[in-house]
Amino acid sequence: MPASSLNILLIEDNLAEARLLRELLNDSHSVSCRLVHVKRLKEALIKLGDTTFDVILLDLTLPDSNGLLSLSPLAVCAPSVPIVVLTNTNDSELAREAMRRGAQDYLVKRQVNNTETLVRALIYAVERKQALESLRESHEALENQIEEKVAELLQAQQQNQLKSEFVSMLSHDFRNPLNTILLSAGLLQDNQDRLTEDKKIRLFQQIRLASKSMAQLLDEVLLIGKAEMDQLPCELSPLSLESFCRGLVEELEGSMVEGKRVCFSWQGGYSEGLWDKRLLRHILENLLSNALKYSPEETIVEFEVEVGEESVLFEVRDRGIGITWEDQKKLFQPFHRGRNVGHITGTGLGLAIAKHCAQAHGGMIRVESQVGVGTTFRVELPLVVDDLHGNATASELHS
Repeated sequence: MPASSLNILLIEDNLAEARLLRELLNDSHSVSCRLVHVKRLKEALIKLGDTTFDVILLDLTLPDSNGLLSLSPLAVCAPSVPIVVLTNTNDSELAREAMRRGAQDYLVKRQVNNTETLVRALIYAVERKQALESLRESHEALENQIEEKVAELLQAQQQNQLKSEFVSMLSHDFRNPLNTILLSAGLLQDNQDRLTEDKKIRLFQQIRLASKSMAQLLDEVLLIGKAEMDQLPCELSPLSLESFCRGLVEELEGSMVEGKRVCFSWQGGYSEGLWDKRLLRHILENLLSNALKYSPEETIVEFEVEVGEESVLFEVRDRGIGITWEDQKKLFQPFHRGRNVGHITGTGLGLAIAKHCAQAHGGMIRVESQVGVGTTFRVELPLVVDDLHGNATASELHS
């Protein structure tokens, strides 16, 4: 939202130029500008200690400081306040260096000849600084959260070898989106005067996607952590299983690559039962997503549900790349990925989550696969129709 008022600290030893800037700002009708003028850097630092400002206008030639050396003490004293540099020199290299050192804009004095140009530059500087500060705070909060959760998960592990592998793979999977965020933020900070608006939008989109990827990975890690500590509850509630499965297929179809689709079939007359919808979603969504991801274009993934007297069998069958026998032995270990996945992205957590969720629901998961032919996953879960009439609940079957 555009600012309605601006508190501006002007650091300028030339009284005539300071008077001109004040007159330009006083003529602003869109924004109410309050200007505080000091002549020296030392005076500015004192003012910043007892007064809140929205933006700083800094002349690079001061009696007690010269050039870009003035930026560092100001940034230390008021790190959240954007700085707009004023200079008599139209030097592109100096401008880029000022940006690299933290300035939000670079104005040549003789080119600042109207109110609209000056006010717009100040508002944009404030908005850019706010966006970067928000990004920095989110980044720091996310890093702290990751460190805390990794520490908790490490404490829960019982085998030192597993701890070592876990940390190594977790660090690798977090590093990629973190590098994307840092690189994009750096480009925005260092090259904002040369980037087009379309390029800036693309960089912000990359930051958002990388942040979403990290948040999703963190959710998966937390779920694995709960499962490893036997803290993954099964909370049964009435659910129409057929409607749930059809709805899940429809959701996946919205994000499928063109040419890929899921063929759903239902066998059995009874659809209502008691299920943990959250656990079911983790199981089926992971299996179906994997089947689609590791299958070629123009392919069909078969999803069958067969309702028996005491259990329900879910079968997901694809004609994808298949899984080697060696990989099948470690398939449900966290972060393990098949050696033949190539450049297909993934965390290696989906099948581990599916197995834990199936077990929490009192069931089991099996796999059959042949490289180059395809893979079939079968999940069998107990059918609980009414736990008030003598039928075992999922937790009882699990125990």
